[in-house]
Amino acid sequence: MDNPRTVEEVFRDFKGRRAAVIKALTADVEEFYQQCDPGTLSQIDPSEKEIWMTDPRDFVYKAFAIFVFMVFDQPIYLVEKENLCLYGFPSEQWEVNLPAEEVPPELPEPALGINFARDGMEENDWLALVAVHSDAWLLSVAFYFGARFGFDKADRKRLFNMVNDLPTVFEAVTGAAKKQVKDKTSVSNHSNNKSKTNQKSRGSETQLKPPKAKKEEEEEGLDEEEEDEHGDTLCGACGGNYASDEFWICCDICEKWFHGKCVKITPARAEHIKQYKCPSCSNKRARP
Repeated sequence: MDNPRTVEEVFRDFKGRRAAVIKALTADVEEFYQQCDPGTLSQIDPSEKEIWMTDPRDFVYKAFAIFVFMVFDQPIYLVEKENLCLYGFPSEQWEVNLPAEEVPPELPEPALGINFARDGMEENDWLALVAVHSDAWLLSVAFYFGARFGFDKADRKRLFNMVNDLPTVFEAVTGAAKKQVKDKTSVSNHSNNKSKTNQKSRGSETQLKPPKAKKEEEEEGLDEEEEDEHGDTLCGACGGNYASDEFWICCDICEKWFHGKCVKITPARAEHIKQYKCPSCSNKRARP
């Protein structure tokens, strides 16, 4: 797929390239390591009749080296390698090669010169470094296609979310992805076990309580809710605040609340009143 044009096509292209890079840095790491030989300065022995280079395109340079050797009889030092890049392809194949010759290149280029850092670092650190640069390259290629084919804000966001759901190359190479899954699983199991333990403890506690105690708790809860609900209520007669330890009565006409003592109504008397009218409502006469 040369030019993926939809979000799904770009994501498939990304996954193929990503799989290729991960393969180079894990399953094929020995081969990858050898292909990233940084090279050394090698002396050409005057007795040699042939000078070899690793890249056949250096034929002109080879011919010049032979000429210098034959005319001046002086040793020549050559660097055997150039700046190399790790390429991943949608077919899940990888390649270590020179950067593209055209400027600017058709696609964003991977990190240049990964081979020269190889022998100056621990192997695992070097692989991690290549992995990080590969992550940056994979994202740049994916969003290059997105920009080229006019993805709008929603498409770019969807592509990013699809990409972000996969572990990075760095996580896959360093084992961070497996560690994250393991940590999440451990936390999840710990939370589940803790939840089950708490549920078991609460269940045992509930069963040990006598019915009377549970009923008293329920009544206390209702009293607290009622107190919260009426905490801001004022008496329609004296203007005092509501208190749960006092008897209150509500007028069925104006729906105002009153202290029982303010309107001279006791709880016993209130039981026999079907519809309570406050003094103000009782004094109002119906219009003729």
